[in-house]
This record gives sequence, structure tokens and C-alpha cells, in this order.
Amino acid sequence: MTDAIGRYVLISPCRNEAAYMRHTLDSVIAQSVRPALWVIVDDGSSDETPSILADYASRHPWIRVVTRADRGHRSVGPGVVDAFYAGYETIDPRDYDYLCKLDLDLRLPPRYFEILMQRMTADPRIATCSGKAYVEDHGALISERHGDDTSLGMTKFYRVEAFLAIGGFVREVMWDGIDCHRCRMLGWVACSWDEPELRFVHLRPMGSSQQGIYTGRMRHGHGQYFMGTGFVFMLASALFRLNQKPYVLGSAAMLWGWLRSALARRPRYDDPEFRRFLRRYQWLALLLGKKRALAVIQSSRA
Repeated sequence: MTDAIGRYVLISPCRNEAAYMRHTLDSVIAQSVRPALWVIVDDGSSDETPSILADYASRHPWIRVVTRADRGHRSVGPGVVDAFYAGYETIDPRDYDYLCKLDLDLRLPPRYFEILMQRMTADPRIATCSGKAYVEDHGALISERHGDDTSLGMTKFYRVEAFLAIGGFVREVMWDGIDCHRCRMLGWVACSWDEPELRFVHLRPMGSSQQGIYTGRMRHGHGQYFMGTGFVFMLASALFRLNQKPYVLGSAAMLWGWLRSALARRPRYDDPEFRRFLRRYQWLALLLGKKRALAVIQSSRA
């Protein structure tokens, strides 16, 4: 069945994920269509991660472990992308139809990758896609409320052709937003779907950080500034998340992250054409709504 629907490779950067990783490992093993190869990059873990990986790799020959030296601290953003590329450099991407950067703090539904490949086979314009992330709160599943115009950073499923066309991930903060907008610039589609068979559990909440959730929210605001997001769109985004935990203060932290970067005149993503494209899309989204804005952009870039 794998060859009929397509071959995919997973690449998972991880560091000190012993508390969560068995959920991801077991849910990938239980997939209706398993990966042809799963490269897991241990980015200098000091907990039980190496022994857990060794155990799973010994029982599943399609799991390969790459070990990196301990840099002494957890690094989100660029550090995660560097770890991803440590695994990517061990493969020839052209041996596969699809590739996925997959985090090890997720619990995936059993037909997750099968359905994504079916959708991409049906629509050749889809470059990257994903399901939606939920967190568990006292037995209930709560949506992390991602937009439909992006594939989620914790499970970036890509058509290899498109990944190569955009030049892969930039090794900068907000890499997981820049890539989707670059796809749209080239006429591809980036998207995600909120459907029962594509909903996955994110065991570490979005925007959290080893220093705390407010640090994570501020980092998100800085990342939006770096990418090129305008203040009005950033304000609208913060207001949209006022009723998401941590209430009010989480939105304030996001906005302060953007403002602090602007006041300090920190550097922005060095691609003026990209930033112009992003601003046009964001203004259209504010004026027309994201759904109509996407239709306008995708029609003009088809």
C-alpha cells in the first residue's frame, strides 16, 4: 500500500523528550501507512531519550537515530531547524514522494499520514499540509486555533518537489510561517484541515517554552515581527487569542514581543519581495477574511 499511495520519510528533531516521545513513537508505529524511513535526531538529550530511541530502533529497522553533541541548552526556532537538517543530510529526498518534520510530543490518529497523502494526490497544487493540534484539558480536547492557511510546525508534511522548490526551511525564527508564504508566492497551496481523523494531541502546548508560556508567547511575537508581519495584523491576531489560555496576558505577551522587537529595530527577514507579498496577503485577510484572501492570492498565483 505504501508504494501505491506514495513513500514518505519522517525527520524528527528532539531533545529531552522522554516524558512525551513514547506517545509519538507508538502512534507512528500504529499508522495505517507507515513511513519508509524515520530519522530521529537526538539533539544532545540528557534524560532517558537515548535509551528509549535505542529500544525502538532495535525493534523497528525503519527507525534510524542520529545523535548530535549536547550544546548545553534547548534551542527553539533556528536550533530545531539545524537539528532537522542534521537528519535531512543523511537522506536523498528524491528517494521519497513526501517528507515530514515531525515533533516527538504528539499523539497522532491512525490514518493521519494516509489521509494527507490521499489529499495531496487528489490536488497536485498542495505543497504542504497537516491536521489540527488539540491539547487535553481535564479530559476535553481544546483546539490550539491555527489558521487554515498553514501547515502546523510540529507536523510539516511536504511534497518533496515543493520542499525543494522553496529551498527548504530557513534557519531563522518563524521558519514555520515563512515556508507556507513562500509556497503561496510560487503558486503552491499550504493548508490544514480540522477533521476528526486529522486531529492530533499536542502534549506540549503551542507557544510554550522551557522558560515558561509567557516567554513562548513573546517569542512568537518577535517571530512575527522578524517575518514581516505588520502591527495592525499583529494586533488583530493578539485580540483573536484573548480568550485562549493564558487569558489576556498571553495575548499581551505576544503583542509585547512584536513591539519590543520593533522598538529595538531588530533585523527582519532579508527578502523585501517576500515581506511585500506577506503584507498584501495580511491586509487582504483583514479586509476580506482569510478564506476570501486565500482565494484571491491563490487565483493570482495559479
